[in-house]
Amino acid sequence: MARGPREAAGARAATARTTALFVAVLLVSTCGLVYELGAGALASYVLGDSVTQFSLVIGIYLSAMGLGAHFSRYLERGLARRFVDLELAVALVGGFSVPVLFLCFGRVAHFRPILYAVVALVGTLVGVEIPLFLRILRRRLDFKDLVANVLSVDYLGALLASLLFPLLLVPRLGLVRTSLAMGLVNGLVGLWSTWLLAEELPALGWLRVRCAGVILACAAGLAGANWMTSLAEEALFSDPIIYSRQSAYQRIVITAGRGSFQLFLDGNLQFSSVDEYRYHEGLVHPAFAAAARHENVLVLGGGDGLAVREILRYPDVHRVTLVDIDPAMTALAVDLPMVRELNRSSLLDRRVRLVHEDALAWLADLPPEARFDVAIVDFPDPNNFSLGKLYTTRFYRLLRAHLAPGGATAVQSTSPLLARTSFWCIATTMEAAGLFVRPLHVAVPSFGEWGFALAEAQPFEIPGHVPPGLRFLSDALLPGLFVFGPDLARVPAEVNRLDNQILVQYYEAEWRRFE
Repeated sequence: MARGPREAAGARAATARTTALFVAVLLVSTCGLVYELGAGALASYVLGDSVTQFSLVIGIYLSAMGLGAHFSRYLERGLARRFVDLELAVALVGGFSVPVLFLCFGRVAHFRPILYAVVALVGTLVGVEIPLFLRILRRRLDFKDLVANVLSVDYLGALLASLLFPLLLVPRLGLVRTSLAMGLVNGLVGLWSTWLLAEELPALGWLRVRCAGVILACAAGLAGANWMTSLAEEALFSDPIIYSRQSAYQRIVITAGRGSFQLFLDGNLQFSSVDEYRYHEGLVHPAFAAAARHENVLVLGGGDGLAVREILRYPDVHRVTLVDIDPAMTALAVDLPMVRELNRSSLLDRRVRLVHEDALAWLADLPPEARFDVAIVDFPDPNNFSLGKLYTTRFYRLLRAHLAPGGATAVQSTSPLLARTSFWCIATTMEAAGLFVRPLHVAVPSFGEWGFALAEAQPFEIPGHVPPGLRFLSDALLPGLFVFGPDLARVPAEVNRLDNQILVQYYEAEWRRFE
């Protein structure tokens, strides 16, 4: 029998409402995974060891979701109202989870239990959402269509979150704003649901007022995100923060005080303006002293321009190629007056070419004939697997293949005193890649005893001459950098390979002693 106009309009309205409910499922599933990713990213930022932290966060979160799904069976009456209440709870707990955790770190003695408790609470709340939605929709669709459609949309939301989080949300908003923005979305879904489920909801006016309150709270959090982030980071650093930025790859912070300023990447000190010259002279000039020529120079990392500053002391340098994955770092080196003054505008020199790519991928794509007389490798310490790959046999074989005859390379190699096994692991790995290595070390007050690895493709002697006029290094001092006392002497270490990343494990175990 044909439907009348009123029945047809009613059917279309019901279909539109069901479609809207599936859109709501997509939004809440996206928010749920973003909370999980945010907690994992925060844990790896403040605690290090990204694989362990992400594994623990994911495991706790998923098991808590299972617990939430189990608890959902005890919700018997007023399911639509309970769903709206649940969205408001997720908005507040999930949305403010990252800001609260960020504020707790550095202010509480036992951060990890708080971290995992918050992750479990958010996971439990999120775990109730889908089972509750299935029960709300069961009168609208056949069971097989209902389960298939809801789960499909839920998984699609997970994909959407996994793409948005690293490519858009964190680079543009940062972790704190991302968390609060998702809380705002959950609050809006709660408010929207009061219209989608209006037939099943009593006392709509008061419920919508509560939704508006939660939305305003998340919006206020977004407005105050900078203040919360600054307040949280002030507990992590001893000096006032004068610059901070979340790039697509890392958190960049500069602090200033006591006549100097310091650069931190993801909470780890990269240099202090008061003594960075000792580090960069020790990194650059032994390699130039060992190399047969200086015309074509490669710098991997070093986006602050300080190593390039030392390189440009040599008049026979014709080309410098600097490869740093993060354009925000090289922009800072050019645009921030205090950093540009420190690096003497080195990245603006006409001989310098900037490349913003992953160093390993860039080396792998170089034509075989591309060769460099000197290669300076100035990456951050290998405290996670994305950095650890830049200290593997794969990387060093590529580097060796692109050294010109008589070419030399110098590699930043962490502290031979505080991370002794890590330091010698780097030297061992370079040797396994076919390089001849002469380790050296320099005292840098901000870091302590710091190490480098000087290497060539053929056996070579310890260099004996550096340019005159350096602030720290001299011909008389140079040979002593290659002498290691008993407390720094070589220890056995495995080779760091892409498939084991043993160096990251060494590094985390050694530096954890000083937390």
